[in-house]
Amino acid sequence: MRKARGAGWLIPGEDRNLDGLESPRPMEDAVPTPMIRPMEAQKPGPRTTSRWPADRVAAVESLWGPGYRAPGGAEETLRLTKPLGLTSNSTLILLGGGLGGPAFAVSHSFRAWVTCLEADPMLRAAAEERRPVLDLNKRITIQGWEREKPDFKPRSANHALALEALRGVPPLPVISSLAGALRPQGQVVMTELVAEQPAPAHDHEFGAWCRLEDRLPVLPRVSDISRALERQKFDVRVVEDISDRHVSQTLEGWRAAVKAMEAGVRPAAAAAAAFVNEAELWLLRLRLMRRLDLKLMRWHALSP
Repeated sequence: MRKARGAGWLIPGEDRNLDGLESPRPMEDAVPTPMIRPMEAQKPGPRTTSRWPADRVAAVESLWGPGYRAPGGAEETLRLTKPLGLTSNSTLILLGGGLGGPAFAVSHSFRAWVTCLEADPMLRAAAEERRPVLDLNKRITIQGWEREKPDFKPRSANHALALEALRGVPPLPVISSLAGALRPQGQVVMTELVAEQPAPAHDHEFGAWCRLEDRLPVLPRVSDISRALERQKFDVRVVEDISDRHVSQTLEGWRAAVKAMEAGVRPAAAAAAAFVNEAELWLLRLRLMRRLDLKLMRWHALSP
C-alpha cells in the first residue's frame, strides 16, 4: 500500500491577505482568524434542518463554481475519478454529490452513468434544478440517502466515489453498504477529513464549526477508514494526504471570487452577507486543520 504525504504547510504563492500584497508565508500565518458570531456558535441546529437557503447556495457557487459546494471544481473531481477508468459503459455511485457539479463533470467527461446521492434535501433539490441544463447526456440520477442508515441498492454500480460523505457518522456501516452496492472488481475512491486525536470537548471553535457544517463532532482516524475498507475485503492501494492541495484550492477560490466581485456588479446586502459567512466558515476549517492537525485524505481501494 502506497502512502503519500504533502510537503508540509508551507503553501507557495499563498498570502495572508487575498489581495496578494504580502509575500508567501507558512499556513499558520496565511489563514486569517475567522470571526464566529455568538448567535451562530450557540445554535443547537438539528441535523435534519437544511443549512442551504438560496443566498447560501449562490455564495457557495460564487466561491467554487456552478454546481460545487467545495473547492477544486471539475478539475479536482476528475483528478479523483481518473483512477477508476470510467467509460461510457460504467456506472458510478457518487456519494456526497452536493449541488450536482461533480456528477455533471464525470458524466460529461466519461459519459458514465452516475447515481448522485446527497443526504441534504435542499441540496438535492438544487441539483435536480440544474440537471436538465447540465445533464446533456441524460445519464445522471439524483437521489437521497441517510448517513445514519445507509442502504444502497445491492450490485447497482461498477464503482463508487465518496466526497466527504461521512460527516461524523461511523465509517463501517457506510463502507459496508457501499461494498454491497458494487459489482465484482469494483473500485472505491474516498475523501474524508480525519483527525488522529479527538478535539477537546471544550473546544469552542471546533464545536461551532461542526454545528455550522451540520456534522457530528467526531472525525475518524485514517486507520478507521482503512480498516473498514479492509474488513469488507477491499485491497487498499492508496492512502494519500491531499491537505496541501485542498488548502491551496480553498484560498485560490476565495481570491478569484473576490476579484470577480470587485470587477462586476456590487452584490446586494443579503448576497454579500452570505458570501462573507461562507468565506469565514472555510477560513475556520483551514484554521482548525492547522491547529488540530486535521487532514483531508484520499483512499483508492479495489474490491476482490
